[in-house]
Amino acid sequence: MIIKKAAYFKSSGSINDCPKNDFPEFAFIGRSNVGKSSLINMLCNNKSLAHISSNPGKTQCINHYAINDNWFLVDLPGYGYARVSKSKRSVFSKMIQDYIGKRKSLLTVIVLVDSRIEPQEIDLEFIDWLGSKSLPFIIAFTKSDKAGSTKTEQNIALFKQALQETWQELPYMVITSAEKKKGKDELLDFIEETIKEHKVKKAEEKAIEDKELAEKKKLEAESEEFFDDED
Repeated sequence: MIIKKAAYFKSSGSINDCPKNDFPEFAFIGRSNVGKSSLINMLCNNKSLAHISSNPGKTQCINHYAINDNWFLVDLPGYGYARVSKSKRSVFSKMIQDYIGKRKSLLTVIVLVDSRIEPQEIDLEFIDWLGSKSLPFIIAFTKSDKAGSTKTEQNIALFKQALQETWQELPYMVITSAEKKKGKDELLDFIEETIKEHKVKKAEEKAIEDKELAEKKKLEAESEEFFDDED
């Protein structure tokens, strides 16, 4: 996939405020300071699209970005450390759970994991929560250029090992670097393929609905003819 157009669309304080159209959506989420904004900007070829702050936890809304005028990239508030009050974190938590659990146009959650550090319990818990809800997701390891290839490989191996304690099959994973533009093609190709599969599924569902409607109308017409003949 080539991103030719990426533009800020809307910020929402709850799922009820989110855009009403049915563009496919891909939501990016991770711990605060995981490098989410940098990765989004790299994918979209726009260094100023998503705001990069020196203070982790600044994303406080569900932010929609329209990509190529046919799908949404969604920037969700980070989980974990954030310089906000406990009550505010509770609001964030409900917002995230409502959006991820109820948003029908959401096709995949892209969970960002910092490759510089060893597995964090909060990342593993969030991934397990997604699994418990049967929500589709993939994992993108960020900042792979920051700690050296050996350390990065070790941390990713440890993360996979930790996941295997509760998962029989590991999810799709991509290793990324916003600075080196690593993982860009893999992520965009995944999104493109997922959108194609979604369109095929919708077309099949529409064909089934149309067939059922046609059969219903046929039965109604035959019933009317029967009673007309009786008269």
